[in-house]
Amino acid sequence: MSFTMTQPISQSADNEPGRSIEQIKFAHPSERIAAEILEFYQIRWEYEPTVFPLEWDGNGNVVASFSPDFYLPDLDLYIELTTMSQKLVTKKNRKVRRVRELYPDINIKIFYQRDFRNLLMKYGITPEHIGGGEFIEAENGRG
Repeated sequence: MSFTMTQPISQSADNEPGRSIEQIKFAHPSERIAAEILEFYQIRWEYEPTVFPLEWDGNGNVVASFSPDFYLPDLDLYIELTTMSQKLVTKKNRKVRRVRELYPDINIKIFYQRDFRNLLMKYGITPEHIGGGEFIEAENGRG
C-alpha cells in the first residue's frame, strides 16, 4: 500500500457490527477476556479496527505499522493490552510513542501486565484460566 501522507487505515474484517465475541479471532486469550469485561460493563468496543502506518520505504510503501487491540468509540480511546515480557513491552512502547508522534490527535493507552493481572484478580480470574500464551510464560518467569 502506498501513501503520500500519514493516515491511519481502517480495517474491520473481525469487527463487523453484530459479531459476537465467539466469532472474533483474538490474537491472544487475554484479549478475549478483556473483551468479555468490556461487554459485561456495556462499553462499546471494536477489535483492532485501525492500522497506523509507522514507517515507509523510499517508494511510500508501508513497511511497519501498528494496530492497537481495542478502540472504545464512546471514549475515543485506543487500548493496547500488553501481557508479555519486558523486552517485548519496550518494543511496543516504542511503537506507541511513534503513533503519538505521527498521529498527535489519537488517544492511545497501554494496559500493562500488572494492570491486567490486577483486573483478573478483581474478577477472580486466575492466569491458568487464560490458557497457553505469553501471559502464562511471563507469570512463570520464562517470558
